[in-house]
Amino acid sequence: MKVKNINKSATPSLARARELRTELARKIASFIGSAEKLITDIPGLVLSRRTAPTAPTSVAYEPSLAVVAQGRKRANLGGTTFIFDESRYLLTSLNLPVVCNVIEASEDVPYLCFVLKLEMPVVRELLSREEIQSAEPRSDGPAMATGETTADLLDACCRLVDLLGTPQHIPFLSELIQREIIYRILRGPEGARLRAIATLGDQSQRTAKAIAWVRANYAKPLRVEDLAKIAGMGVSTLHRHFRALTAMSPLQYQKQLRLHAARERMLIDGLDAASAAFEVGYESATQFNREYSRFFGQPPMRDIRTLRSPGALPLESVSNQ
Repeated sequence: MKVKNINKSATPSLARARELRTELARKIASFIGSAEKLITDIPGLVLSRRTAPTAPTSVAYEPSLAVVAQGRKRANLGGTTFIFDESRYLLTSLNLPVVCNVIEASEDVPYLCFVLKLEMPVVRELLSREEIQSAEPRSDGPAMATGETTADLLDACCRLVDLLGTPQHIPFLSELIQREIIYRILRGPEGARLRAIATLGDQSQRTAKAIAWVRANYAKPLRVEDLAKIAGMGVSTLHRHFRALTAMSPLQYQKQLRLHAARERMLIDGLDAASAAFEVGYESATQFNREYSRFFGQPPMRDIRTLRSPGALPLESVSNQ
């Protein structure tokens, strides 16, 4: 009897979530049309659409929330795989280099996604003004997580997308709804890491400062001792927290940023392997070729030819979900 009662009480909430998910998919499809990506007039909001699975692509994820209305996508961070779909959102709390691809999409049921960039000053301001009760952050949790896409979260997402139809209300109402979305994320266990990173003085926030430096200076030589000074931490402490947030060491993180950037330069700008290697900070083309082959599975120019071949799966955007 107890199981039956629980199921009955949960059914309205699940039904409401399904209804709102269908509504969100309809709204995204309406505004994006046949495009694959729409940078909307709402600050930080991007809508995306795919009608077929995509090839695994190295991308840079900013602090953001990705809510999938239809389809399924996979992101790999340092060997850890995150699947986000109609029931689970993806939360990214730092700038992270990942390899991702859409794994479920078709012409009849396209992949439709709502991506909202998270502004850390807004997160901090909300935390300073509101008492938000949330689960304690996991000490070993990365700066990327998936969480249950609830009816309340979907409702807020629907209302934000609705503003695209009444642009005169965007300047006032979009900020309020985005604050509500952040509030709902922070209230859940997946928001604990975001809260820690946004909180000044916390170890996660100090590590985030070091991560931001590496990201901005990935082509420069990296000394972990200097990075520890930037973070105001000991070297071993930095290593431990850096790996907890990014699933990799500082040098591994820098290497992935370099390889991602080099691949983008070859694919988009047409650079040869040696030129791309030197632009992203490699002093040895041989070392670059070796590390590129190990990371992407084949040598640089062969990889680029494969990505450009007529039969290749389409690629993801290099900058966001």
